[in-house]
Amino acid sequence: MLLDSKKKYIVLVEIKNSDKSMEVMIPSFKVIPQLIGISKEEIIKINTKIKPLHPDAEDEQKNDYWSAYIIKSKKSTFVRIEVEFEINDSAIDKLKCLWIDIEWCNYGPFGFLTRFDGFVLPNYLDTPKEVYSNTSLVDPIKTHILGTLDDPIDILKSYIPKNYLPTDILTIGESPLAIMQGKYIDYRTVNVDSISRLLCKGFHPTSSLATACGMQTLINISSPTRVIASWLIGGIFKFFGIKGIFYRLAGEQARLIDDITGTTPPYDKSIVLGPKDSQIFCMEASRKLNVNVAVVDVNDLGRVKILSTNNINNNKLIKRALTSNPAGNANQQTPLVLIRSEETSSKSHDK
Repeated sequence: MLLDSKKKYIVLVEIKNSDKSMEVMIPSFKVIPQLIGISKEEIIKINTKIKPLHPDAEDEQKNDYWSAYIIKSKKSTFVRIEVEFEINDSAIDKLKCLWIDIEWCNYGPFGFLTRFDGFVLPNYLDTPKEVYSNTSLVDPIKTHILGTLDDPIDILKSYIPKNYLPTDILTIGESPLAIMQGKYIDYRTVNVDSISRLLCKGFHPTSSLATACGMQTLINISSPTRVIASWLIGGIFKFFGIKGIFYRLAGEQARLIDDITGTTPPYDKSIVLGPKDSQIFCMEASRKLNVNVAVVDVNDLGRVKILSTNNINNNKLIKRALTSNPAGNANQQTPLVLIRSEETSSKSHDK
């Protein structure tokens, strides 16, 4: 609930043991809340409470001590996280979101592992006072910082201008869509090996596969055999001046993975994967919103990749409209772009 400069979030987090036979113990669970967009000096106070909600707990936890807990195979438990904070009045408009950084331990036959995860609790006040309604041919649309608590189709519906036409095209970046689907990984959870350290050195320094963690993420998805074979074959073709073979052979994620720093904060410390079922998303969103929808990957070099769209006849128009990267690659918070059809443009001139 919101009370001026005071705010309180309550969220439930599930810890699940997906193994078919192994029991896993959780000896510790920590939460570090981070207010994104403001400085420490602007925070008056911030308090965090953690309450385990174990399904078989006999007594209610009365203090903040985390008692070691056993999660049986194919079972789960829940944790109630409560974050309450107060900030200076001057910082209210600066606050972007609350990032929940979680660190917990797994203990079992495998030894002892430290696990990390995180997610955004959105600040819905960090949105335009009015949804964009101008009629320029290409309209970047600002949103709040998106997260796993946001539904992708609902986001499109909430932010699309009211004066859009069915012939217009609404595009969404592949990384924002993937983030809403939970397709991102904390780099601290990636255990790199000697293969990933070797293979990553063969890529340009700006590539998301030029780090051991980025390469290891791809290996975990596509398998070591496929990635190594693609690296060898790609290297041979590259020697003869033919580039891009590795990305064709290593799987779709090879082109879509964004390493840390590749996405707007607070996801700048996460490895963001490509979205899942993007074609199904486009078809469903187009049907519900009655507008053309496309998932795109655009950069400042003028490269436009259309991952999926409900209408392939729009591909040339989309590439032409997005070549200048109107959404930007920094912290503009404009994951959506509305491309106006000629019909929309002509109607605006008639007014």
